[in-house]
Amino acid sequence: MVKTMRQPKARHRPDKALRQTELLEAGNPELRQARALIRGYRKQSGFSAVATDIQGRILAGTLDCGGCSAIECEASRRRIVAESLRWGAPFMELCPRGRMLWGVPLMVNQRLVGGGIASSPEKWERGMSAIRAAADALLAMAEKLNLTNAALLATHRAQAERERQKAEAIHDAKETDYDHIRIVYLQEEPALIAAIQKGERGVARDIINRVLVGIYFMGRDRLDLLKSLVLELVVMMSRAAVEVGASPAEILGGHYHGLNELAAIRDDEALTHWLAEMLERVMDAIHDNRRYPNAVMLNRALHYMQEHFMEDLTRDQAARVAGVSPSHFSHLIRAQLNSSFTALLARYRVDHAARLLTRTTSSIAEVALACGFPDQSYFTKVFKKQTGRTPLAYRRR
Repeated sequence: MVKTMRQPKARHRPDKALRQTELLEAGNPELRQARALIRGYRKQSGFSAVATDIQGRILAGTLDCGGCSAIECEASRRRIVAESLRWGAPFMELCPRGRMLWGVPLMVNQRLVGGGIASSPEKWERGMSAIRAAADALLAMAEKLNLTNAALLATHRAQAERERQKAEAIHDAKETDYDHIRIVYLQEEPALIAAIQKGERGVARDIINRVLVGIYFMGRDRLDLLKSLVLELVVMMSRAAVEVGASPAEILGGHYHGLNELAAIRDDEALTHWLAEMLERVMDAIHDNRRYPNAVMLNRALHYMQEHFMEDLTRDQAARVAGVSPSHFSHLIRAQLNSSFTALLARYRVDHAARLLTRTTSSIAEVALACGFPDQSYFTKVFKKQTGRTPLAYRRR
């Protein structure tokens, strides 16, 4: 047996007796590059990292992993190396002490010889988005140093994607009946929402009748399925009503009694009457609150701005969503938020740009375009005005 040195409790160091490892036996002359990988990665990301053989034994570097036993740690690292090769991407898992580990395969040509493993000393404090970005950065660095087979990993990723799509197809096949019926009313949904929000009771009734004919024809003798679809319709109608000022309490109160009635329904004719009555309740709730509060109109426009700020969005477009004139919309923003439309839109764009600068490796120009700025120079001017730093200085900080 090989006598090993006693390791400190909270840190794992490479065993000197394991110098002749598979990483070297496989003919890889670049263990120095593996050391350069973990040094460079720690300097770039701030996370500790090690190079291991395929058994999970550490060859270089240290991990702040919380003091797990050597057997537990090696098992985790061994699994990470194998799974990262299998999926063609960085693999992540929690170690026995709740620390997040992630890693990538180290390869000589097409042969797996070890892994690059990194660890966060905290328990989730940095968040999964930061961990994913750090894992992707580790793979990118390994590929740049030619320590892994990028082409083979890309092939494995494609295979994994095909398997995922196959699994989804199997799942979708089991839900075919539901989806085929559901699409009947999804086609009518925009017109139904518009009719409800305008208070056009007659138009809404006509659309509901068309929907019922379609779902009854395709879902005959499936009362449980019909009930689920009709209930989904009611939820959608209620949401549309609340967005234009209907009282949520009034809607929910009606639904409480309506759900008890729905459970007792035993045939499609009764289900038809129930849906018609629920539509009337929704329309009544809108009528009772016909004068939409300013906050409701403004919230609709703000939600639209948050979803479309990366486009060439104008004040007139947002005002149309709110259902008010452009000048009144400007007045609402000024009164409620103490801002102008232009300043508010710029804030949404700059906030998103800040996230992209810290979480992605996209160039400044790419970030500018992704956030709706026409060019990099205007982006830099607006970003600095709001944050006090240029985009490049913000990313470096």
